[in-house]
Amino acid sequence: METTRFQLVARTGHPSFLDLPWDTPLEEWATPRLVNVIRGISRHVVRFVEYDGALYALKELPERPARREWGLLRGLESQGLPVVEAVGIVTEREDDLEAVLITRHLEYSLPYRALFSGAAIPDLRTHLLNALAELLTRLHLRGFFWGDCSLSNALFRRDAGALSAYLVDAETGEQHQQLSDGQRGYDLDIAQLNVVGELLDIEAELGLPVDLDPEETADEIVRRYQALWHELTREEAFGTDEHYKVEERLHRLNSLGFDVEEIQLNATPEGYRLNLDPHVVEPGHHRHRLLRLTGLDAQENQARRMLNDIARFREAMERRENRPISESVAASHWRDEVFEPTVAAVPEDLWAALPAAELFHQVLEHRWFLSEKAGKDVGIDKALGSYVESELPMLRPERIVLEEPGDEEALADGEAADLSR
Repeated sequence: METTRFQLVARTGHPSFLDLPWDTPLEEWATPRLVNVIRGISRHVVRFVEYDGALYALKELPERPARREWGLLRGLESQGLPVVEAVGIVTEREDDLEAVLITRHLEYSLPYRALFSGAAIPDLRTHLLNALAELLTRLHLRGFFWGDCSLSNALFRRDAGALSAYLVDAETGEQHQQLSDGQRGYDLDIAQLNVVGELLDIEAELGLPVDLDPEETADEIVRRYQALWHELTREEAFGTDEHYKVEERLHRLNSLGFDVEEIQLNATPEGYRLNLDPHVVEPGHHRHRLLRLTGLDAQENQARRMLNDIARFREAMERRENRPISESVAASHWRDEVFEPTVAAVPEDLWAALPAAELFHQVLEHRWFLSEKAGKDVGIDKALGSYVESELPMLRPERIVLEEPGDEEALADGEAADLSR
């Protein structure tokens, strides 16, 4: 039996991918591992394969940019930035076939076009603005020039009623020690132009919400980016008797989802000057804190909501036991007595559609709604029962796997399930 010639570099903890037909162009594959998923527009051939329930995206492109993107994605991931996981790269294929970059499909994520399908997400414009502006800011803080920032080159995950954006295409990117104002401005210009074009395409195909004007939305992304960048990097002066301003600044950064590992204080005759080096500012304050306290991995907004619930649980626990309770002890009891029982009580159909953290957030949101209506706290148990009763009949999958090749046309014709419950 003749062996197919190719070179595969893959990270451990994933399939070997050796059963795939690497001697054939990607667009001609007929392997039973292929699945069709809702995805964005790409300039390259992209196919998806499934191994034991896990999906992997395969992108065919010339070897040099493939190797470059492989290195960039791994470098960004190592810094904790929101990017897809680069799993492997296949080169030296027979008949001078192009290389293939393999990435892990981001669970529960959607391309921006799918966000406009079916029922509209409340305040979609604001969520898109915040998600893309924050993603670009985080990349720039780490010296990454995207070169093709767009809605198409990102995936979006629901995060406690908001959206989180992840970079999925780094082909045009460049990693620097630090970006100049000119580089950042050029990246913003590209983003602005791309977003206008993408939203105009959606407007022609599907229509846009009344509050989502393409040009105004693109302009607002730039404004929000600039405001966030200023808050993260500006120098602040305060007097010798105003030390509390350091804590105020850190609190504002934490509320934006960023941590600060170090601060720099320069003493002057007039007082102090506070500087934060952008290279030591990292995202995920609430996410990291929740993980440290409970071992639960969640998106940033989900984590913020759960930390608030832990604080509420702790206060009630201290009143009940009439003694101080440490945060770590309260968090442990909260996971055992509140989080785990709540998630376990939700039917499996809802489990399959949403990650546990988002599911729990939605129960908390439902409790808030019921409590507002009742004028008092209705409690988690009543909220859980009401949530399941109201949500289960309207269940829609977050990710649709299209089993038949012809299903893509059905989706384009508007026959797809509601993606934006």
